[in-house]
Amino acid sequence: MWLGPEEVLLAGALWVTERANPFFLLQRRRGHGKGGGLTGLLVGTLDVVLDSSARVAPYRILHQTQDSQVYWAVACGSSRKEITKHWEWLENNLLQTLSIFDNEEDITTFVKGKIHGIIAEENKNQQPQSEEDPGKFKEAELKMRKQFGMPEVEKLVNYYSCSYWKGRVPRQGWLYLTVNHLCFYSFLLGKEVTLVIQWVDVTQLEKNATLLFPECIKVSTRDSELYFSMFLNINETFKLMEQLANIAMRQLLDNESFLQDKSLPKPRKPLKNISALKRDLDARAKNECYRATFRLPKDECLDGHTDCTLWTPFNKMHIPGQMFVSNNYICFASKAEEACHLIIPLREVTIVEKADSSSVLPSPLSISTKSKMTFFFANLKDRDFLVQRISDFLQRTPSKKPLSSDREWKWSLGDPGSLSSLADIPLAVSPTSALNNRPANFCAGEVPTASQGLLKLFRRNSEELLGPKGAKEKMKEESWNIHFFEYGRGMCMYRTTKTRELVQKGIPENLRGELWLLFSGAWNEMVTHPGYYADLVEKSMGKYNLATEEIERDLHRSMPEHPAFQNELGIAALRRVLTAYAFRNPTIGYCQAMNIVTSVLLLYCNEEEAFWLLVALCERMLPDYYNTRVVGALVDQGIFEELTREYLPQLSEKMQELGVISTISLSWFLTLFLSVMPFESAVVIVDCFFYEGIKFILQVSLAILDANMEKLLQCCDEGEAMTILGRYLDNVVNRQSVSPPIPHLHALLTSGDDPPLEVDIFDLIKTSYEKYSNLKADDIEQMRFKQRLKVIQSLEDTAKKSVVRAVSSDIGFSIEELEELYVVFKAKYLMSCYWGNNRAAAARRDQSLPYLEQYRIDMEQFKELFIALTPWSCGAHTPVLAGRLFRLLDENRDSLINFKEFVTGMSGMYHGDLTEKLKVLYKLHLPPALNPEEMESALEATSYFTEDVTTEGTAMLAVLTSEFRQESQHKSAWSCFAEEKGTSPQDYRYYLRMWAKEKESKKETIKDLPRMSQEQFIELCKTLYNMFSEDPVEQELYHAIATVASLLLRIGEVGKKFSNRPIRKSEDCKTNSSQDPVSEEESPTSEQSQNSTVEQQPQADREDKTCRDVQPEKTEQENQALGDGSGEGQGSPLQLLSDDETKDDMSMSSYSMVSTGSLQCEDIADDTVLVGCEGGSSAARYGSTIDTDWSISFEQILASMLTETALVNYFEKKVNILQKIKDQKKVERQFSSSSDYELSSVSG
Repeated sequence: MWLGPEEVLLAGALWVTERANPFFLLQRRRGHGKGGGLTGLLVGTLDVVLDSSARVAPYRILHQTQDSQVYWAVACGSSRKEITKHWEWLENNLLQTLSIFDNEEDITTFVKGKIHGIIAEENKNQQPQSEEDPGKFKEAELKMRKQFGMPEVEKLVNYYSCSYWKGRVPRQGWLYLTVNHLCFYSFLLGKEVTLVIQWVDVTQLEKNATLLFPECIKVSTRDSELYFSMFLNINETFKLMEQLANIAMRQLLDNESFLQDKSLPKPRKPLKNISALKRDLDARAKNECYRATFRLPKDECLDGHTDCTLWTPFNKMHIPGQMFVSNNYICFASKAEEACHLIIPLREVTIVEKADSSSVLPSPLSISTKSKMTFFFANLKDRDFLVQRISDFLQRTPSKKPLSSDREWKWSLGDPGSLSSLADIPLAVSPTSALNNRPANFCAGEVPTASQGLLKLFRRNSEELLGPKGAKEKMKEESWNIHFFEYGRGMCMYRTTKTRELVQKGIPENLRGELWLLFSGAWNEMVTHPGYYADLVEKSMGKYNLATEEIERDLHRSMPEHPAFQNELGIAALRRVLTAYAFRNPTIGYCQAMNIVTSVLLLYCNEEEAFWLLVALCERMLPDYYNTRVVGALVDQGIFEELTREYLPQLSEKMQELGVISTISLSWFLTLFLSVMPFESAVVIVDCFFYEGIKFILQVSLAILDANMEKLLQCCDEGEAMTILGRYLDNVVNRQSVSPPIPHLHALLTSGDDPPLEVDIFDLIKTSYEKYSNLKADDIEQMRFKQRLKVIQSLEDTAKKSVVRAVSSDIGFSIEELEELYVVFKAKYLMSCYWGNNRAAAARRDQSLPYLEQYRIDMEQFKELFIALTPWSCGAHTPVLAGRLFRLLDENRDSLINFKEFVTGMSGMYHGDLTEKLKVLYKLHLPPALNPEEMESALEATSYFTEDVTTEGTAMLAVLTSEFRQESQHKSAWSCFAEEKGTSPQDYRYYLRMWAKEKESKKETIKDLPRMSQEQFIELCKTLYNMFSEDPVEQELYHAIATVASLLLRIGEVGKKFSNRPIRKSEDCKTNSSQDPVSEEESPTSEQSQNSTVEQQPQADREDKTCRDVQPEKTEQENQALGDGSGEGQGSPLQLLSDDETKDDMSMSSYSMVSTGSLQCEDIADDTVLVGCEGGSSAARYGSTIDTDWSISFEQILASMLTETALVNYFEKKVNILQKIKDQKKVERQFSSSSDYELSSVSG
């Protein structure tokens, strides 16, 4: 490549001059190529350690003038061919011009200008986004692609200098982190180390320090453990590795492939050696942290953050912290944890103004809201820029009118004074009237919509409200009203430790729905999506699928003890919310436990509010909990086990021994204790959960285990431990609840002689905070990543085992071989997801399908695997054979095959005796392997021939096509089953008969195989010829197949003479062809058919004449057609001989002419010709015309093959597929560097 001229002071240091002229030098890096010796080893090591570009480009061209000591590098190259091209261009285009100049400075100026012009011309065609990456980074990406053979679509994220510990010896080199791979390269004194690991194969990432490995990163896969150390910034490297591994896990979990965000704002100042992709990933990490901290919607993107102080009126202080600004929110977090959090939606903002600076309050900024609250920020470093950004976002914020003014936040009715003094508290409206105005949309007018919490509609008595519990509830409400007065109400409320203390004491029932919406962030999504829920319900009404069936089944199991769900009003509301969510998120659809949680939400919120709370739960607060494999719950179960080991080590061992944690944690976490604890107590757990998140659930779980430690340590089995925990949870009571106690069904299962002690829920919560409050949300997220790797890889292993177990009974491969094949098959699928030209591969994976059906590959991927793994390597003919096998295996004709179909095809070639292997080979040359599109193209091709020649052939081809379509339609009993299912309902006996037929069809004998026509036999011979090339005993094999082919052709001729024929031979032609149709690609018959005719039926005498005889003048044209048709697109056999094919011409000549029945076939292979010797035959008289009456059976082929020992030995020899798989993994990435060294050593 051409370089912008760079000054070089020492032209001879570490470089060898190979060519020179008065103005230019062509140099090679010392030690590169042939005979490097010790110097080459030292230079190579130096290049790797110092990250020299000479490692990638070991050739360069320097510009020089006679009297100057300064040289200019103008070009570099990775191979001799590339650099020679540049050298020749300079000699041809510049030498004569430069000799005219008198002044050396003018020569140098001219050369530099010319080179800059060439570079500018080349850059015109480059994509503009590539210019975002700095030059040094582009050079590193080029090295990565060259060193590891990666395609251009594989993007480098960052690279680091580090040491890889191989045994006890550190190898200094470079670690390259790409989107899908971790790569390492080291070259030290001739010893080369190259590592390539896919992120999807990583099972564990750890950063630790030991005596042997000082502060290192450990990367674990299923096969190995790798240690990397001596990083300049180990924390940054480890964080990036975690991110990339996490992206890979998401890909395995839900097909979320990585797409770079092109809309990132450009940095205000250029960043050195940081790629756009690295900036993108950094921005993603910050966005996720920002959204999690302030419970914001999933599409919210952080624009920036800055240090500042916030004036807090409740304690009259300036609190230091950070301001965060995004598209729709301004947020503040204090540096002291939980001292103060603030969220200001831009939709509420009315005024943003800069106040006057003073020495006490520098750079102040005030923000006013619609609710007449004002927030003062100060100590802002870049206030003007910040105000401009906020103004820009405010202009983009849509001004939505309130949906309703009928209901404000659910005010508690206190004394008039307290209400009148709340003038400064922000009012927010709830879009309830949108539901009230459209009841018909939800339930077709039959059941009224639940426009408020069901608890208000189904209070069974009000005695508790008048007693001491009622007074306690009033005191709670008053405490919250005072808090609202001091700290604000609604989204803009100051959230402090005082807020958390109030939540721990229990939220009053009248305020529960409101505060759940606030603390979860669901209110933001509801306000910004008015009418969304109503539209969803309207669209989902009357839709039936698996999710709706499961919902219907579970509706009456959702809190059946509560009166709200003992009537149609509560059941209908629950049905609408669950169905709407299943319609919104079909990936999750519906999962058990969602009904229990949603029923509780409906008790305190109206339908729309409950829906948005469910969205917040499933998509943000409990990620991946409610998918088909409950991955999120398993991840948090792993965290719980880890925390138990840390905080309760003695109990942890016992719990592991009993296997209790995995049983209890799922029921506790999935339903937030609602299914295992009395309702009045569990709802207090939900209060704290919406404020604290999963951290609180883990705290309480640890407190419960701690409280029962002594009893659990004495347990003998899992059942006893479960009984102890069940009885404890049943007796966790809420003595402050104003609702009448609801009988807890779980309590019926646990009984004992001694009445158990009651535990107050508020005491349990207090204990959990006292003992385990040091749990941090950031630590839990870190642990979640670690556990997610473990859980997803464990699920993938389970999937592999279940798939292998499902197919092992029918396949000849061993379990080990099947597991290795599954790994290769899955890797090929995943590679198409991130290296394919489109993202269609990801769409092919449906998580709801059985494991066996989830990974499927198309024909191109199958061809790549077939070429790498087949024991029948046929050279250039191999892709053709692969295509035929793919069509044979693809029974449902969806152009995709699953793992079972793949290994079935492989097993046919590797296992079984000669008969089974020949049967597979025989089927590959029969109609099921034909492509229907080829038949269509054959029909279209008839228009190229003259009408008088083509009358009969098209009629014959029409018969062929219809016969083939009938055969393909009835090929599988399943396709027949699908057709019947689509037309009319059948009773179960019909399906049983169909399945019985399918079972019977599997018991195929050799007599069931159809006879093979002459053109199909020619293709079979051609395949066999290609298969034997480069075999150690290829001469014997060629001789054997020539003998067998000669014998079979004679057998076919004899069989033709003994067969009975219909009256007219033309009809016989048609009948024979329709029985054994073949495609245009595979045999010459369809070509000949095309040369025959279109549309109407000709007269009988003309048919007879056409079939009986061929006009001599057309023979040449037909010969040409035959050569093109049966040669599989390889052209004339004599013209396209390669060097490998011609190397043994002399030795093969004695077998190249074979006497046969009556056929001259020049297309069996490139250098084998079968020549007919019976002069009376029409085929002998007219060259290579195919005899359509000729046919042969599988038994005849088998019997003939058995007469040749060489053929029997070839097909019965054992091939180790594990070695093939190992070789395939090596060849998958050809390291271009090694090939370049070989090239240079030869050329040098």
